[in-house]
Amino acid sequence: LFLTGALCAQTPVQQHGHLSVAGNRIVDSSGSSVSFAGMSLFWSNTGWGGEAFYNPSAVHSMRNDWGVKVIRAAMGVEDPGGYLQDPSNKAKVESVVQAAIQEGIYVIIDWHSHHAENYESQAITFFTDMANQFGHLPNVIYEIYNEPLGGVSWSQTVKPYAENVIDAIRAIDPDNLIIVGSPTWSQDVDVASQDPITGSANIAYALHFYAETHTGSLRQKALVALNNGIALFVTEWGSVNAWATGSVAYQSVSEWMQFLCEHKISHCNWALNDKQEAASALIPGVAPTGGWSASELTASGALAKSIIESWDAVCPAVAAPATMIRLGSPLNPNALL
Repeated sequence: LFLTGALCAQTPVQQHGHLSVAGNRIVDSSGSSVSFAGMSLFWSNTGWGGEAFYNPSAVHSMRNDWGVKVIRAAMGVEDPGGYLQDPSNKAKVESVVQAAIQEGIYVIIDWHSHHAENYESQAITFFTDMANQFGHLPNVIYEIYNEPLGGVSWSQTVKPYAENVIDAIRAIDPDNLIIVGSPTWSQDVDVASQDPITGSANIAYALHFYAETHTGSLRQKALVALNNGIALFVTEWGSVNAWATGSVAYQSVSEWMQFLCEHKISHCNWALNDKQEAASALIPGVAPTGGWSASELTASGALAKSIIESWDAVCPAVAAPATMIRLGSPLNPNALL
């Protein structure tokens, strides 16, 4: 197959169009199973530092220098400096969404909360506005609950919240992808898969991992979810431990990337930020507007960039029937780093 120059010049959204869920896969407008590699911004909260990266130049650099196909705007909600205290967080997210549209990439609008069920009416108001502004465009993905905590009931708490927010979005935007978190910091996807949301189409479920802490047992939970027929999207993953500290766990990251490619699961690395912590992609004090040199990347950032840059070659879209796809043969994980 020879690609024309016009096709090569297409943006990711021009190439893949509207995303939807078919069986346990996310597929593009041609029905091909797709896996996109991207980055997550840090919490948007005012005064936390990460909000400086919510600018069009950073998005442009992510697209042109790193090759991201998706970027995640993680809007803090109930914590200090978040949306409920400072509504200007919404404008930060809008800036990133508009920049992503300009760059032709996908953008996740993330309600970055650990207690979203306590703020359902505010979430509905926010996502109603986002859907009115952007829901007609194929770029937009809604992530309506970042990470429910451990001990929260999926069926009694998270699912009813999600269904109500989904209904509000669907009244305006009938078909863009919506991603729902699950209990235990979006790890209990197996639990969610036993009682999935069935009232709307194009619903996927967030899976979060930090490679030093989360290994094969979490992938087993993900396999249960996939084999129960739900689609997954890793909206947040880290190369270090779950406390965003420690060293880069290269072998575990390799095993995770093999798994994500095998099952055509998209992923966003945490986080595009210069905070003094191991999960940050950038060293402290860099300009927030992009164009970062190799010396300005942390070990985590250098690894994330290398994965993103090579992802299209390692894990291209695959034409597949719109049915549930089960585990295939393993890949060589070392080829993914």
